[in-house]
Amino acid sequence: MRTDSDRKPAPSASHYRFHFAHAHLDPVFGSDWFALKAEAFARFFGTPIFLVGQTLMVTLWIIANVLVVTKTWHFDEYPFILLNLAFSLQAAYAAPLILLAQTRQADREKAHADADALHREDLARASLERQMLAADQTATLVELLKQNTALTELTNQLSQRIEQLTAEMHRVVIQGKE
Repeated sequence: MRTDSDRKPAPSASHYRFHFAHAHLDPVFGSDWFALKAEAFARFFGTPIFLVGQTLMVTLWIIANVLVVTKTWHFDEYPFILLNLAFSLQAAYAAPLILLAQTRQADREKAHADADALHREDLARASLERQMLAADQTATLVELLKQNTALTELTNQLSQRIEQLTAEMHRVVIQGKE
């Protein structure tokens, strides 16, 4: 059975609380379908799957134009102008998408850096407050210790005075009986 102490901390106590201030910032692409797909596409360009697939496709293209296709008709004869055009078209779309994906990532990193800076400032402020509180409490404890020492001395003096008065009364009572 779970108790109140087992519950997760409230969102305000979350370690992401400093990131919430930047949640209103829209990324360059926005948060819509196009933004997500464009960023995923830009990330795909750097994967081994893309590089191997493109190498395989270019190899098949060249083989199809040099060896397989009949000698009378080639859809892209050497120097492979259509292949060159395909690479140019790919570069024309890939470069801006990659740049925009990098811009989105830079925006995220800046927001996280700002949130981390705020977090460090908050930690420093909280640490300073704890140090000041500890100093205040130490001063209070020293003062209470001085008061306790003074009260102990006063109690000791009063106890001695009571002992003296008791001895005097005892002597007076004893002399009065004689």
